[in-house]
Amino acid sequence: MEHRETVYVTGESRTNIDNAITKVYGAFFIALEVELGSGEILNMDCTHTLDLTEKFLRKICVGRSLERDYDLLEEEVTRRYYGSSTRAVIAALKDANKRYIMVKEKLN
Repeated sequence: MEHRETVYVTGESRTNIDNAITKVYGAFFIALEVELGSGEILNMDCTHTLDLTEKFLRKICVGRSLERDYDLLEEEVTRRYYGSSTRAVIAALKDANKRYIMVKEKLN
């Protein structure tokens, strides 16, 4: 089995004040385990009040690359996710993508 070096990056964003995620966590967070060479998302987790939210977003994210597929990730969330945190999810992914780029530049 080939060893793939991974990094852990997070993204943060705000949700509406009346959103359950805001009431429980104060913000929306997404965490990604990303393969350093390709940007492939190997695993993800997020703050959520319903388990289905995490499972659904994981289906959208895992297997995609932050480097090659970022626009597709954003399009897929916009097209398929109709929860009250859609903008927060997109903003958190954008924040995680920026962090990934910074980490990759630092480590290369």
